[in-house]
Amino acid sequence: KSVQKLNLIVNEKAETGDNMTSCNFNLKQKFHYTARVLLQFKQVSDCHSLLRMRADQGVLMLCFLLFSVGAIEALSYDYSSTIEARNIYTFSAWIQVSEGKEAVTAVVKMTKAYEIVGTVFADSGCWSMLKGGISVDSSGPAELYFESKNTSVEIRADSISLQPFTKEQWRSHQDESIEKVRKTKVRIHAVDSEGRIIGGAKVSIKQIKPNFPFGSAMNKNILTNTAYQNWFTSRFALTTFENEMKWYVNEAYPGKEDYSVSDAMLQFAKQHGIAVRGHNIFWDDETYQLWWVKSLSSDKLRAATEKRINSVVSKYAGQVIAWDVVNENLHFSFFEERLGKKFTPIMFEKAHQIDSKATMFLNDYNTIEESRDRKSTPTQYIQKIREIQSSLANKNVPLAIGLEGHFGVPNIAYMRSALDTLAATGLPIWLTELDVKEHPKQAEYLEEILREAHSHPAVKGIILWTAWLPNGCYRMCLTDNNFKNLPTGDVVDKLISEWTHKNLVGTTNNNGFFETSLFHGDYEVEITHPNTNSSLAQNFKVSAIESSQGTTLQLHIII
Repeated sequence: KSVQKLNLIVNEKAETGDNMTSCNFNLKQKFHYTARVLLQFKQVSDCHSLLRMRADQGVLMLCFLLFSVGAIEALSYDYSSTIEARNIYTFSAWIQVSEGKEAVTAVVKMTKAYEIVGTVFADSGCWSMLKGGISVDSSGPAELYFESKNTSVEIRADSISLQPFTKEQWRSHQDESIEKVRKTKVRIHAVDSEGRIIGGAKVSIKQIKPNFPFGSAMNKNILTNTAYQNWFTSRFALTTFENEMKWYVNEAYPGKEDYSVSDAMLQFAKQHGIAVRGHNIFWDDETYQLWWVKSLSSDKLRAATEKRINSVVSKYAGQVIAWDVVNENLHFSFFEERLGKKFTPIMFEKAHQIDSKATMFLNDYNTIEESRDRKSTPTQYIQKIREIQSSLANKNVPLAIGLEGHFGVPNIAYMRSALDTLAATGLPIWLTELDVKEHPKQAEYLEEILREAHSHPAVKGIILWTAWLPNGCYRMCLTDNNFKNLPTGDVVDKLISEWTHKNLVGTTNNNGFFETSLFHGDYEVEITHPNTNSSLAQNFKVSAIESSQGTTLQLHIII
């Protein structure tokens, strides 16, 4: 493994010398920086680096650094005073390699921590953006490394930025983004039948339906438990069936299909206005393949997969909003190994042919929740979805990015950088199976993750993986067995209340106007005349407005 080590605080200027160049300086009396450059030449006769650093409100920036793995034993800059436990750090750098295409990883090493900041597949001849971030439990000295498995390439880095934010600053940015992305300004103008302005009119606004999809998984227990039904339907209008639509449930024995449970659950969802995601057509993990599926020859397996997709997608076509087509195939490849690399795009295309209205998801884990997993980094995810896109004969198949989101301790800065990277595809992003492992701060972590997801403009929906089981949920429950909220359930209720409107009451001003900012969704407004008490109710929809159309929704209401 080749490692280039950068012990960073700040080096204002360092040029090639025989042995070492060092400098010390103070900046704004806020940070003290000590920097050193150690160049030890082996086979390369010449090596140069020019580093320019600036600290602007704590921003660390290196401009163009070139080093060779085989030529330099160590290149280091210490920044012991900048890593603080209470801060969240964003990281970015432009990376290039001298030949081929290589995975380059940025790593921060501290006394009690080894944090992967981010990974990018860097090319020769062009620059690739490496984005990431860290938040650590303890303060202290830190070292930044760039790692690659290829020991023969040069790595070029430009515009390396490490920027700290307090948690208060981060939360403020989330709130600003939610206000901008999830809400629209609404301006209501009240006049009478003769066009005269009505000042002092009472305005009552009630949200009928929120626009942002936010739900939870459910399982078959909901069919027979009234308390579970009441708790669920009072909160959610979106769900995924935990297991009941999977192949190993629908066809436990070859040729004996059973959709009775999933049919009943779908009927329950319809009765309560709950939208359903189809999960899943196939699962690429060999662990979850039926015993009889594992034993099939390639030809018989191909026939079985054709039968499966025709069966489940045809049965529920037009009744689900999306399909997880080949689940977790960044990590696993059961079907590809037996039926060829084109299996996945073929199934995406086939599913779309049968159910043209549903969105087709690539769904996998650890892309936003675990920076150490090299199989499902944001760049790996993008590479996989581009492979699917390029192999589709029908380029109009609606694709989406499914991020399971099974979190341990969340790295919120890394999560944001991953979402930013994935957003560049232009595809909608959903968190499809969100939970947090058991931890004293489980509820706190859940709130951090939900706020981060909801504040990102590319995230179009969130589903919690919290289907209730009497002997315990998969990893995270929202209620106890009496359907009293656990702390995680309280977090969900708090955010549902915060991200929706119950009743909003106001009064038009002297010019007949009433202005407010509303979350996207369906609403009813009632305006009551201050003198006659006559009133008029009208339904309206609030959604994002294109910038060319202004920033405010105008409603002209005649009483």
